[in-house]
Amino acid sequence: MKGERKRISKAAVCLRTLVCLSFCAAAGGTGARAQFGNASFTFLDMANSARIGAMGAEFLSVRDADITLSLSNPSLITDEIHNHLAFNYVNYFNGTNYGFASYSRTFKDVGSFAFHAQYGNYGKIYVTDEYGYEYGTASANDLALIAGWGREIDSHFTIGANFKMIVSQMERYAAVGMAVDVSATYSNSSRLFAVSLLLRNMGGAVKPYSDNGHTRMPFEVALALSQKIPHAPLRLLVEFPNLQKWRLNYEDPYAQRDLVTGEVKKRGKAADFFDNLGRHIVVGLEVIPYKGFYIRGSYNYMRSRDMRQVDKAGVVGFSWGVGFRISKFNFSYSRSRYHVLGAPNYLSLTLDLDAFNKPKTTKATRAFRAAEE
Repeated sequence: MKGERKRISKAAVCLRTLVCLSFCAAAGGTGARAQFGNASFTFLDMANSARIGAMGAEFLSVRDADITLSLSNPSLITDEIHNHLAFNYVNYFNGTNYGFASYSRTFKDVGSFAFHAQYGNYGKIYVTDEYGYEYGTASANDLALIAGWGREIDSHFTIGANFKMIVSQMERYAAVGMAVDVSATYSNSSRLFAVSLLLRNMGGAVKPYSDNGHTRMPFEVALALSQKIPHAPLRLLVEFPNLQKWRLNYEDPYAQRDLVTGEVKKRGKAADFFDNLGRHIVVGLEVIPYKGFYIRGSYNYMRSRDMRQVDKAGVVGFSWGVGFRISKFNFSYSRSRYHVLGAPNYLSLTLDLDAFNKPKTTKATRAFRAAEE
């Protein structure tokens, strides 16, 4: 009984800490009240890892010792990813590249920590006047240094937070921001099911791009579910993004017009409701034919509706990828179809550094041990 009370007390302290961090971050910066589509530092929302990119999402709730998920979901920072290292690279559009490097370590009685360096490089930008005359080139870069903390409350619940220092440089303009992510994850005993709640990018600009400007953070509330199908090599993943704002759709500028009045034909209430609802749902599937190999695919309705061409929808909104293990290295590759003209390529490499310190067991040694037993 005494041990149970102590465990509950620890859980209460951890939850209070998480709640305090959320309110302090939200109150400390105007970024937490940013409107959808009207924010800076948006590279923080980009899917940097191949696994997340294949799922067409921004964060996942899978608890299977994948350090690449901890950047977007700090409640997945646990002792399961102790001494893990990861590198992620994304070849985006037209010379734009971004990615991150991560390392995690656990300290007894303190919790688990993860450290990330996230960057975005937007290639060469031509400087012109209003008539199109070129005056040279400029560069644009974003960088975020992130320290994350996570802790297990019990065998089912974990909580975590990411603390971000962001520097953005666009030509001769620069901005500095600070933000906090907080999240909580519940997983059942078998780890087949997990659900995560995320509050992302609470904070604001320490220094905006200009003295009379205003720099907002891309604040978001999101929920993610994952369910591994028992006795089957399948895992279903669902994300509900942008829960802080209900209406994400807009009037289609290419909608049909009335031949008599010339007015745009509006959608019915039911069609408008389900169109908006679909923008809050991303669905994905992982197929695991055998241990150490993954096939992934997903569909993002909002991306499909917003980025497709009117006369050529193609497979815009769909993403796919593969993951596999070779020796002590885990590789993942994915491709997300944003537009008919192209698709980003995601590459991830993760490794458990402790695996390199484990002594090798030869076939002869295993046979000798078996004979002794």
